[in-house]
Amino acid sequence: MAKRIITISREYGSGGRFIGEEVARKLGIAYYDKDIIGQIAEQSGLSPEYIKENAELSPKKGLFAYAFAGRDITGKSIEDIVYEAQRKVILELAGKEPCVIVGRNADYILKDRDDVLNVFIHGDMPEKTQRIMDLYNVEEKEAVKMMADTDKRRMTNYSFYTEQKWGKASNYTLCLNSSQLGYDRCEKIIMECGK
Repeated sequence: MAKRIITISREYGSGGRFIGEEVARKLGIAYYDKDIIGQIAEQSGLSPEYIKENAELSPKKGLFAYAFAGRDITGKSIEDIVYEAQRKVILELAGKEPCVIVGRNADYILKDRDDVLNVFIHGDMPEKTQRIMDLYNVEEKEAVKMMADTDKRRMTNYSFYTEQKWGKASNYTLCLNSSQLGYDRCEKIIMECGK
C-alpha cells in the first residue's frame, strides 16, 4: 500500500477510534492507540497511569499550564518528557510496520514522511452527544461537558507541541464527518485513499 501509516485525529464522540480499529483490522495491519502507553511509560520512566491521564491531553488548566509547568534541571517539564517519549515511540512504530495510529499528535510527529495518510474525523453535535450518552451511560449535559473538556485539552496539547491548529483541514490529508458519512463509508474512504 502506498500509504503505510494512517494517523487518525478525532473529535471526542465522533467514533474515530472505532473507525481506526476497523480500518486496521480490514487492512490486516497493526493498530496503536492506548496500547502504546506502556512503551511511552518505559521510555519516559513515568507510570502508565500518569501517561494515560496526560500523554494526549493538556493539563486541565489549559495552555498557560504548559508555559509555567514545573521544570527539571534541563528546563524540561514532565509534559515535555512525556511528549519526547511519545514522539520516539511513534517514530519507532512507523519505521517498523504499516499501522494505524490514533491520536497522540502522530500526524505532526510523522509530518516528514511521504507514506502517511493523515485523517481528521469529526461529527455533528447531536450524534456525538448521543454516542457519549450511550457509551458512558451519562445524561446529555454530562456528555456535552465531557466532549468540550476532552476536545479542549486535545486542542491545547496539539497547539502547544505542533504550533498548529488542531482540526484545521490543511493539517490533514482527509477530513471526514462521521455523522454525515457513517462509520462504514468513512472506513471505505480511508482505505481507498491509503492505496
